[in-house]
Amino acid sequence: MEAIWNWVNENSDLILHYALQGVIALIIFFIGLKLAKLSAKLTIKAFSKRNVDKAVGSFVANIAYAIVFAATLLMALSQVGIETTSFIAILGAAGLAVGLALQGSLSNFASGVLIIMLRPFKSGDYIEAGGKAGSVQKIEIFSTELRTPDNKVIVMPNSSIMSGAIVNYSREKTRRIDLVIGVGYDADLREAKAVLKSVLDNEPRILKEPAYTVAVLELADSSVNFVVRPWVETQEYWPTYFTLVENIKIALDDANITIPFPQMDVHLHKDQ
Repeated sequence: MEAIWNWVNENSDLILHYALQGVIALIIFFIGLKLAKLSAKLTIKAFSKRNVDKAVGSFVANIAYAIVFAATLLMALSQVGIETTSFIAILGAAGLAVGLALQGSLSNFASGVLIIMLRPFKSGDYIEAGGKAGSVQKIEIFSTELRTPDNKVIVMPNSSIMSGAIVNYSREKTRRIDLVIGVGYDADLREAKAVLKSVLDNEPRILKEPAYTVAVLELADSSVNFVVRPWVETQEYWPTYFTLVENIKIALDDANITIPFPQMDVHLHKDQ
């Protein structure tokens, strides 16, 4: 124990120096951590003031946080006497090895950059991509968060979104509803067409332009199929869709026009 105290007394100046450097390094690290968080918040605030899509602001804020955090870490290490030049070289070599091992993550990062640059969708859009569908909540560095209509959260890798087709249901202001309505072969086609048109004319959410389409689509096995294609505002698509299906059924019933079940006629011939 006496030997330890003697060593401490002999090297007190050196111990004090390194202790002071360690304290300064910790102060730098914690201040830098606060600055990284502050820079992310200021980035989001600046983007929101300019009415930039919040998904883009979130993505850029994450990058700003990562840059400030990395700079802070290097400054703290330099303060305790670690050569940052050699450390950067080691970090670069390690980064190369990690990059090769994490090609999927790098692909997600590159895909995230492409999403921000190409803007195939924005926050709030309802999209279908990678076999999933939902409203875009935010775009992160490696993933994009979607929220389904039944309030489930889907976190999708950016690479899976950019590797296939992206269907954006919200970009255009209007959408077309496509319905196929079948009536029996014994029905009066002119009367059935008039009934379908009357239902569309009485629905106020259907747009006058472009004009709707009601026409015979095909002579199917069990029914004569009409195609009904009205246009509505995008946000009114599903409410109008549900209302039309119900009102068409009621109107056809009132006109005594049947919507037939799938059926097959069997003819029996008696062999004499």
